[in-house]
Amino acid sequence: MWTPVAPVTGAEAGPDLALPYVMSPDDHTPPATHPGALDTAAVRRRLHEHGAVLLRGFDVDGVDGFDRVVRAIGGQPLAYTERSSPRSTIKGQVYTSTDYPPAEEIFLHNENSYQARWPLTLFFYCAQPPETQGATPLADTRTVLRLIDPAVRDEFAARGWMVVRNFTDGYGVPWRQAFGTEDRAAVEAYCAANGMVAEWVGTNGLRTRARRRAVHRHPVTGEMVWFNHLTFFHVTTLAPDVAEALREMMDEADLPTNTYYGDGAPIPDDVVAHLRDCYRAALRRFDWQQDDVLVVDNMLAAHGREPFTGPRRIAVAMTEAYDDEHAGGDRDDQH
Repeated sequence: MWTPVAPVTGAEAGPDLALPYVMSPDDHTPPATHPGALDTAAVRRRLHEHGAVLLRGFDVDGVDGFDRVVRAIGGQPLAYTERSSPRSTIKGQVYTSTDYPPAEEIFLHNENSYQARWPLTLFFYCAQPPETQGATPLADTRTVLRLIDPAVRDEFAARGWMVVRNFTDGYGVPWRQAFGTEDRAAVEAYCAANGMVAEWVGTNGLRTRARRRAVHRHPVTGEMVWFNHLTFFHVTTLAPDVAEALREMMDEADLPTNTYYGDGAPIPDDVVAHLRDCYRAALRRFDWQQDDVLVVDNMLAAHGREPFTGPRRIAVAMTEAYDDEHAGGDRDDQH
């Protein structure tokens, strides 16, 4: 069994503890998209230093203004593809945050880190803060990497990790919704192009398998980061009663999502528990305020969601697609 990891404090956490780094207008509250209101170059510098920037105190002007902020800082927003969670389109490429019940925690993760391509920059806009909790906690992936036991870290660096997903009508996101098509040939082509093996199961099921890297080098800062979905997708990260029920009901191969070492060998439950401890030790949180815009470097900071009460409304957008081939990622067709 692994010894629980203590929360990070002092010098152990690195040179700067601000996560997120807060930027606010100096004297007045101009629209965030007003010329000169945002020093986008400074936002980018702070983003690559801290991992996340919180724009607080600006007049965002709703979803339309948020979309303009996204474009000013990150460029053209991306579509949400190869979905793993339910969310709804608000306008264009601006989406709701994950549509999970308010009482559920969403564990820390990096957006689309199970894919061959992922967004480098994420944006969250608080249209309405919750009554209680509901934070979007953050964890510095450089810190998480340092906290992981060296033997565990080296094992994943050498072997990579594998995600197996089962798309059925009974659990999770159906494959038609996940891939945005009813054409099986189009799904197969997408999988082949993105380092995935597709297997049709039964009359209407799909199983996919993808091998990915667990440790990456950040394309701008050059730092090594713990960037993957292996903890989030492992069955034991579900609520204990849910994980136990699924394991009793299903064979291991049929679980909605699960993760393995890159060669397909099981990851011991206590190893995944150790990884969860490392994420939680690095966790930082803040309470949402009206019109907050959170900008996250998706490779430098993992994010999650606390349970909440009240009508929490958070809009999200993503920019700057990064191809895993440029990162030297493992692809199933290479092994």
